[in-house]
Amino acid sequence: MKSTEFSKHLRTFFANYLPSVKNLSGNTISSYRDAFRLLLIFCQDIRNLKPEKLCFKHFSDELIIQFLEWLQTERSCSISTRNQRLVAIHSFFRYVQVQEPAYLHLSQQILQIPCKKYSPSIMQHLTTEQVKEILASPNSRTESGRRDMTLLSVLYDTGARVQELCDLRVRDIRLEKPAMITLTGKGRKTRSVPILGNTVELLKRYLTEKQLLQNGKQDSPLFFNQQFTKLTRGGISHILQKYASGRKLTPHILRHSKAMHLYQAGVNLIYIRDILGHVDIATTDIYARMDIESKRRALEDIYPDLTPNVLPDWNRDENLLSFLKNL
Repeated sequence: MKSTEFSKHLRTFFANYLPSVKNLSGNTISSYRDAFRLLLIFCQDIRNLKPEKLCFKHFSDELIIQFLEWLQTERSCSISTRNQRLVAIHSFFRYVQVQEPAYLHLSQQILQIPCKKYSPSIMQHLTTEQVKEILASPNSRTESGRRDMTLLSVLYDTGARVQELCDLRVRDIRLEKPAMITLTGKGRKTRSVPILGNTVELLKRYLTEKQLLQNGKQDSPLFFNQQFTKLTRGGISHILQKYASGRKLTPHILRHSKAMHLYQAGVNLIYIRDILGHVDIATTDIYARMDIESKRRALEDIYPDLTPNVLPDWNRDENLLSFLKNL
């Protein structure tokens, strides 16, 4: 069957443009792929347009908006996920408007579709005592327990994203002073994060036990499964959840916790931004806005205690009880 212009451009977009020109990571490309897979499903099931016959003439801003609404209503996707799908579609039509000027107007119509505004959920984080409890939970008398203890300590101590931890190789670890770990984050940007104390000692013992300090092991994954392939995001989430004591925990909550603890300890936001790998300091500023404990301590230091020392017993205030009863 003859390929349509749409299928040709979509293939080139994924095979050449995203990995070679934009140099996007495999995870980002996979996210974009999922967006278009869902779009093709929508076109086939809702619009009766077979994927192999799709042409640019079938597309419009109306179709894309209907697709986004379908994601929310029929597939119960969050607004954040809906916006991620729209970002992938925008990226494709930015590419198309340059490659095919004939579709410039169509591309501009679709590019004008805005992301949907929403109120982000409150950022969850753990206290230092809760983190300490989790990190001490693995059984250090077993090999798997020692692996889990090392993994969770590295995850917390570096504030790494879960994919950054998955991608760690032996060569990314430096145990000589100053000890540090090199993380590769979004956009394949690398950053060096210092590691301290017990995390350094745990890594030394872990690398020795797993025989990862031998020659030829520099490109081996730092944390691997029984098949000696690197742990997946789901695998790391499963390990963390084992020690969550009934709470619903994700690796990102541990990342938020590290950032909040650094801020509460007085570390400059610029340093926290660099450790987390944020591009914009405004992203890191959320920890200052969310730190209720620091706000409470600041208010206690300057707020005069003007309330009476002896508070009334409301149960004996007959006038108040009568007022409420007759209200």
